[in-house]
Amino acid sequence: MRGLMLTALVALSCSALAQDISGVVVVDDQTLLFNGLTDKEKASAWTLLFDGKTLEGWRPYGKPAGTPIGEGWKVEEGLLHKLPGVKGGDIITEKQYTDFELAWEWRLAKDGNNGVKYLVTEARPGAPGYEYQMIDDTSDKWKKLHDKAKTASFYEVFPPAADKPLKPAGEWNRSRVLVRGDHVEHWLNGKKVLEYAFGSEAVKAGVADSKFKKYPDFGTKLTGHIMLTDHNDEVWYRSVKIREHAAK
Repeated sequence: MRGLMLTALVALSCSALAQDISGVVVVDDQTLLFNGLTDKEKASAWTLLFDGKTLEGWRPYGKPAGTPIGEGWKVEEGLLHKLPGVKGGDIITEKQYTDFELAWEWRLAKDGNNGVKYLVTEARPGAPGYEYQMIDDTSDKWKKLHDKAKTASFYEVFPPAADKPLKPAGEWNRSRVLVRGDHVEHWLNGKKVLEYAFGSEAVKAGVADSKFKKYPDFGTKLTGHIMLTDHNDEVWYRSVKIREHAAK
């Protein structure tokens, strides 16, 4: 009987794993938490940014490596948990990236607001990076927000596709950002929902119509960090990983 039960559990875990077009293995809500890499991901040069155990490789924004990360960030049961109302501060990868695919899974609390920023620089603290917005779109708290501030947008610059497949607060979503040369894509739950080009006329117009217009280099390509923002709301992360590409 024990052998049959073990076989059934293994079969269930394997059936719950799915592979998207980027080669990232994703995990649904019925499987054990997965913060590792498959053999195929390893062969495709994916690396973990969060191993489910520690925050090794991360540091507070604007602080040197080795600076303790704020108490608002906790690693709990394989998840990275941003506690509500407890200051943790924005955190960034110690390493910087130029061309890459970034993938992560995330879950917001009701009314939550957070984001992941990429190509983050410490030379521009008022607008450190380009944000993939994560927010409870259906919350009454945010109902007056324009589409450029909704989930999967290039925050304040471009809205995502109107038919994006967003799961509600309390459920897990999968996101991906692709940066190749000047080309950028935002993905949500297996669907591409936004693409743009750094430095394009469209980006210049979007920035000019945003709160970032006072930063003349905002919307241009650079090498930078990955940031998990602290907007004081509750959010959970898992399976945070990255694959670098040769710079174009």
